[in-house]
Amino acid sequence: MEKLMIRGGRPLCGTVQISGAKNSAVALVPAALLAESEVVLDNLPIISDVAVYSEILQELGAVVKRDGDMMRIDPSKLSSKPMPNGKVKLLRASYYLMGAMLGRFGEAMIGLPGGCNFEPRPIDQHIKGFEALGATVTNEHGSIRISAKQLRGAKIYLDVASVGATINIMLAASRAQGLTIIENAAKEPEIIDVATLLNAMGAKIKGAGTETIRIEGVARLHGCRHSIIPDRIQAGTYMIAAAATRGDVLIDNVIPKHLEAMTAKLEEMGVQVIEMDESIRIVGGPGYSSIDVKALVYPGFPTDLQSPMTTLLTQAKGVSILTDYVYGTRFKHVPELARMGANIRVEGRSAVIEGGKLNAAKVRAADLRAGAALVVAALTVEEGITEISGVEYIDRGYDNLVENLRRLGADVWRETDLDSSS
Repeated sequence: MEKLMIRGGRPLCGTVQISGAKNSAVALVPAALLAESEVVLDNLPIISDVAVYSEILQELGAVVKRDGDMMRIDPSKLSSKPMPNGKVKLLRASYYLMGAMLGRFGEAMIGLPGGCNFEPRPIDQHIKGFEALGATVTNEHGSIRISAKQLRGAKIYLDVASVGATINIMLAASRAQGLTIIENAAKEPEIIDVATLLNAMGAKIKGAGTETIRIEGVARLHGCRHSIIPDRIQAGTYMIAAAATRGDVLIDNVIPKHLEAMTAKLEEMGVQVIEMDESIRIVGGPGYSSIDVKALVYPGFPTDLQSPMTTLLTQAKGVSILTDYVYGTRFKHVPELARMGANIRVEGRSAVIEGGKLNAAKVRAADLRAGAALVVAALTVEEGITEISGVEYIDRGYDNLVENLRRLGADVWRETDLDSSS
């Protein structure tokens, strides 16, 4: 295990290139299994989740070749194998294998997913969708077994606008017989990205990005080439880091529309945000106003940026309130920020944040976005070195983090974490 060492107090300045979206990649890689010939994915982020997925696909019989940010997946010799344990336990998004394998083979047996454990995230809406399509779902010794003689289209209303359930149902329904209609579907850009890939493979999906998605099932899907959209959460994190350090950063390879909620809140605080066609420039200021932030489903402020936004609000004058209406207990970063001197109290699903300086400390990332919050915090500290352990969580979602921060002038490096085994 490694830890991040950060000597803060330097404004970030320069240009950072944003990689492909992590939340797209973890759905697009299993989606490729629905094809019966080679799928090529471009602009794939170089993160640990994608590396684990590559290993899982090879265990299932797919041929996977990686070259930088490009991956070739040949699923023609894929076989349906039970996956009760092993690498699926390392990924939250391993549940997408359920929809992909169900669509391809009419069956799947997969262990309950792992990943970041900041709040129970049930898969009841996924199961509801599979059952509506005609599948039988049972829990066998902690694994989910799903089987169907023939998937048939259905009308499915999601009780919660779940990104995971929306994508998983799309995957299975793309090869079901007849028409599937998903109502109260999630609208995130990553859903549109997955639908774009599936349609290029020969699927018939309409309405992705709206609350009603229509999927006309097809018998077969073929290979194609697809470029993944930029990672809006990674981009938002660098926007926050630039503002927190009072820097001047051009964030390149982004879709500004995907970041409108983030942009609006930064401008409300007093950060200068300059939008261009495929980039955003952040110019920090000497002082920021306190604001209220509500994390909501897209197009609202992203829950995945709630944690790093908490850190930025410690740099504002006065008291800010951040409320998460998506994951109400996603506050594992708060005790660690308190170690750094932050004045934050959690009340229900809200964090009440009083502005003030942060200090260097030894802290631990409890999940991916909590880790991002600690990195931003460490960059603002004017004296001393902050040690962040739990870097394996951060590596799940941030491509070339240390290299990118160094290019922006940060003093950051990795060291072996000798305490990680204790």
